[in-house]
Amino acid sequence: MAKSKPFDMGDCKPSKQESEARLWCIRNDILISPKAINEGRWSIVIQNKQIINEDPDNYTKTRIWERVHEYYNYYYKKYENKI
Repeated sequence: MAKSKPFDMGDCKPSKQESEARLWCIRNDILISPKAINEGRWSIVIQNKQIINEDPDNYTKTRIWERVHEYYNYYYKKYENKI
């Protein structure tokens, strides 16, 4: 069986605020991650406590990490004083 080659998901250099939002979400059981659709295209899965949703759009490697951090920031700002 031939080995599949890993594909490039791009890279991300989050700002301090983006890192803070990501850690806050993880600590509060809000999990956001890319989901491979095919080589070069990803969707985003969001698990907020026990509720799982998937972003209907899909993204390239140049956009996936930006969008993931946009979701982290959204949930951080929405719930930071409520949880």
